[in-house]
Amino acid sequence: MPCQDSFMNQSTGGRKPLFQARAEIRISARPKEVYAVISDLRRSGEWSPECRGGEWISGEPGTAGAVFRGHNERGSDVVAWAPVVRGHWITTCEVVEAEPDRTFCWAMCSRSGERQESVWGFGVEQVGDESVLVHHFLMTEPTEGIREITAQMDVAEKTNFFFEWGEKVQRDMEVTVARIKRVIEED
Repeated sequence: MPCQDSFMNQSTGGRKPLFQARAEIRISARPKEVYAVISDLRRSGEWSPECRGGEWISGEPGTAGAVFRGHNERGSDVVAWAPVVRGHWITTCEVVEAEPDRTFCWAMCSRSGERQESVWGFGVEQVGDESVLVHHFLMTEPTEGIREITAQMDVAEKTNFFFEWGEKVQRDMEVTVARIKRVIEED
C-alpha cells in the first residue's frame, strides 16, 4: 500500500510522531468497488465521525495535486476540556497520492494553502475475492490547529491532550472502516 508505506514509514528525524494511527478491515468487495467509495468526497459523511462531505476546489478531482474543501462537525464532548474547534468547520486538503483501486491519501493544508505534515489516507489490497481496507494517519509536526490548541498548555496538559487526542483519532478510524464496510456490503 504505497501511501501507507511512504507516509507511515517516513523519517521523522529520530523523533516520535505526534500522532500515528491505523485501522484495518476486510470487506466483501473488489478493490475497484472499495476505491470508488473511499475516494468519493460527497459520501464521506456516511462513515466519518467528523467529516460531513467535501467538494473539489482545484485540480483534476481525485488525482494527486487536486485540492478539496472538507466540511466537518465536532461535538462538545470530544476532549471536552481542551480548546478544540467545536461545531462546524472547514478544512482544505491536497491529495498527495491517488492510485485507482489502491491508495487515496491527502495532507491537511495551512490557512495559506501550504501542505502540512498531517497525512490521512486509505489503502486497498485485494485478498482473494475480498479487499483489505487500511485507514491510516500520521502527523509528524504540529499543524496550525494543534499549535493553537496547545499554545497555552503546560507540559502536563500537552501530554494529556496528545494522549487523549490520539485515542480519539484511533477510535474514529476504527468506526470509519467499520462504517465503510457496512456501506459497501449493504449497497
